[in-house]
Amino acid sequence: MADLEAAKRTLLGELREHSLVIGEVTLASGATAQYYVDARRTLMRPGGFRAAGELIAARAHELGAAAVGGPATAAIPPACAPLAVAGGEDLVAFFVRGAKKEHGMQRWVEGPVEAGVKCLVVEDTVTTGGSTAEAIERCREEGLEIVGVVAVVDRLAGGAERIEAAAEAPYRALVTIDELYPERPDRG
Repeated sequence: MADLEAAKRTLLGELREHSLVIGEVTLASGATAQYYVDARRTLMRPGGFRAAGELIAARAHELGAAAVGGPATAAIPPACAPLAVAGGEDLVAFFVRGAKKEHGMQRWVEGPVEAGVKCLVVEDTVTTGGSTAEAIERCREEGLEIVGVVAVVDRLAGGAERIEAAAEAPYRALVTIDELYPERPDRG
């Protein structure tokens, strides 16, 4: 098994270098912030992809998940990473659409999963947890069993509580904003 402490250090360093953007931005929730974390900028680079993959695969195995996925766009890199780099040969990936397809199979959830499969839901960055909670609801509608949720970065803005309530399963962040940007102006 990979050295998970080293993987976390690598992920944190990659996030600091490539994903932390200082300056006013509007978040998906509509709120404004003085910084932004674009985790995809890290997850789509080899070092960040590999480190996140090792950490997510370890959590999936710990919880007995057979599939890893979550909201489209936000979950695709962290859902694919464990399959590609971290001994995820016993895992499959999926993603949850923002809107149900009106043609073809008309699914909310895309990927090689079916009702009853144990799933780890992943998200790149959590603020309020809204998109993750919606993805969890869609997974349940498709009959998937949620065994846990992992965020690559948690902005510590109430999302964890919302996600745990929706998932009725354990939630864990690989990195929190306190670790990533401890000197931020809004730290309480």
